Amino acid sequence: MARAIIDRLIVNSLYEEPARHWRYDRTTRLFDLGDGRRPAGYVIASQDSKAFGDPGVFVEIPLVNCIRERVRAWRAAGYPGVTGVTKRLLEYWNDPEEFARRFFFCQVEAAETLIWLTEAPAAERVGVDIPSDGGAFQRLCAKMATGSGKTVVIAMVIAWHVVNKIANPRDTRFAKNILVIAPGLTVRNRLAVLVPSHPENYYEAFRVVPSAVLDKLRQGKVAIRNWHALNWETDEKIANKRGAKSVEAYIRDVLGDMARARNILVVNDEAHHAWRVPAGGKVRGVARGTIEEATKWIGGLDRIHRARGILACYDFSATPFAPSGGRSSEEALFDWIVSDLGLNDAIESGLVKTPRVVIRDDAVPDARTYRSRLYHIYNDPEVRDDLNRPAMCKRTKPVRSSAENPAGWDRQVVDCPTGG
Repeated sequence: MARAIIDRLIVNSLYEEPARHWRYDRTTRLFDLGDGRRPAGYVIASQDSKAFGDPGVFVEIPLVNCIRERVRAWRAAGYPGVTGVTKRLLEYWNDPEEFARRFFFCQVEAAETLIWLTEAPAAERVGVDIPSDGGAFQRLCAKMATGSGKTVVIAMVIAWHVVNKIANPRDTRFAKNILVIAPGLTVRNRLAVLVPSHPENYYEAFRVVPSAVLDKLRQGKVAIRNWHALNWETDEKIANKRGAKSVEAYIRDVLGDMARARNILVVNDEAHHAWRVPAGGKVRGVARGTIEEATKWIGGLDRIHRARGILACYDFSATPFAPSGGRSSEEALFDWIVSDLGLNDAIESGLVKTPRVVIRDDAVPDARTYRSRLYHIYNDPEVRDDLNRPAMCKRTKPVRSSAENPAGWDRQVVDCPTGG
């Protein structure tokens, strides 16, 4: 296809695997619409990024691209190897007749990927090795652009685990006790919809499970915690000078009524905050507060794992990079990313708002305030009083062509108020 300037951004369906993508030629600095799905990857800045507005260099994520191909084949084969409960959920999520508002393809694919890594036949997963973050429990990361609906995906994953565990309590691949960690109080409050008993829970609001399964889902426990809850150096400890809190007391404080549970499933939302700090506890160019947050977050999970066991840890983030003190680089990317929906993919599928080109305001500013008149145009005295004026439309009316020719008629364009 001939190279051209982008004339439309949305080229794929929300509900189907992307079939086209815009490709950038860094030599000609033009785009062309290519067939097929964009490989999983990310962009790092180039030397020309500032000078010429170059989007940067695209770096593929080979592990994700490998898994993506295998999940596609597994899906086409009808999900061999999964439990009956999982098969029912997958068929339900993919059935357009079940929903007035269907799940997006990217949401289903993210859930499918985690399911494939857990339930697909071992032979299908040969050669797929997920790197560790250096800790004792497994982490798997779903990279999803902001606005693509990852909270719904978290609800889907929680439902998959809980319903399977209730149906078969001896299946050690699943958990019915879920700990969700948030990066702040605002996010924690927003994630309350993941608790099955919440009046606005997503399982019912988005029909994540069939109504007949809701009772089983409610038998699971979901605890939502801000990362500060994982801190074991509390002000109380310092004040009463009674020494460090015991492990059991710590577990009770963090897990609440799940304190006796074992093999807990952990979900890290905005997981780019949860990275393992190198030995020595310092990263050049990274703020002390950022390092402290990561230390407490991961250190707390290490404590829980030693005391109760973490079955698996699912990370969700749009930007799963550990801070490196400089530009994002391949080394800073989480190695355990298993699925990817980048921002460009989200834009091309119509998942998020499309960007607009900024136009420089070169109008003469107000002489008194130095404010841009264009920016504050609606408060301009010459404009404000005119904002609510009825819009005028154009219409035509028949008129005599001339006094000398009374039988001739013509049409004249006149203004009329809207609706006239």
